[in-house]
Amino acid sequence: MTVKNAPVNFALIGAAGYIAPRHMKAIKETGNNLVCALDPYDGVGIIDSYFPSADFFIEPERFDRHLDKIRRLSQDKKTGENRKVEYVSICSPNYMHDSHIRLALRNDAHAICEKPIVLNPWNLDALKVIEKETGKKVYTILQLRLHPAIIALRDQIMQGPKDKVYDLDLTYMTSRGNWYYRSWKGDPSKSGGIATNIGVHFFDMLSWVFGSVKGNQVHLRSENKTAGLLQLKQANIRWFLSLDYNDIPESVRQTGKRTYRSLNMGGQEIEFSDGFTDLHTGMYREILAGRGFGLDEARTSISIVYNIRNADTVGLKGDYHPMLKMIDL
Repeated sequence: MTVKNAPVNFALIGAAGYIAPRHMKAIKETGNNLVCALDPYDGVGIIDSYFPSADFFIEPERFDRHLDKIRRLSQDKKTGENRKVEYVSICSPNYMHDSHIRLALRNDAHAICEKPIVLNPWNLDALKVIEKETGKKVYTILQLRLHPAIIALRDQIMQGPKDKVYDLDLTYMTSRGNWYYRSWKGDPSKSGGIATNIGVHFFDMLSWVFGSVKGNQVHLRSENKTAGLLQLKQANIRWFLSLDYNDIPESVRQTGKRTYRSLNMGGQEIEFSDGFTDLHTGMYREILAGRGFGLDEARTSISIVYNIRNADTVGLKGDYHPMLKMIDL
């Protein structure tokens, strides 16, 4: 007879955020429990769709106390039910990830953190020390590595000539309203800027497929768009990221869409839009099976976006993205 594993207990930080429902769904679909959640904003009725019995906190101090208390009790004395939190899922603003990962590990739980896992490469080094001290792991969500189209692309590159360098154009436009620039996302010191906030998963995916970084040049960096040339071991990638609705092709705008995503390699479009938002459950399954992506896997993309954020812009020099010819610099 097969013995079914007992559900694993999760906590969630950032329950009111845009990405939090994907984590709730992943916890539910992997057969586990969300026992408590934290967010300073209390409009979190979405929890009822997944875990209506979860405890909810708006103060981090009380949330921390609650995790510590149930860790010490470890079992409910009345029912014998194990309530200890094994994983803390982190969906808070980017600049708070480091602190919330530490909170998780301090409470004897593994951390599952949305990207970017941290804003600076040296933050990874400090977290590795805490991992060693606590014996707990830090995982990050790099879901594009699970996308079938991206896996097929990686297989194609790995089976091809080892010395071949491919030319690609990455274009991603996802329009944002005025609220964005008044929120933490519009503050580069908190979000890391556009390349970090909306581009880090693309840069992770590209370096996973095409290898180590050889060069990283920035042609444009402004409040609502940025562009550059990323040179990897087997690819030269002209990239353009924008929050400006006016940059979206007219044919796309006419359909009512506010997002445009394109990855073109040698004139061939690599389509990975379908299923793009449905990969979190797969990531959770990998993590629970001990195959999740940790601090070391995140390092290349964190270094790429850190360098983009801090590099001098060179303007329209060298090999730049074609979109730069069409906008007013």
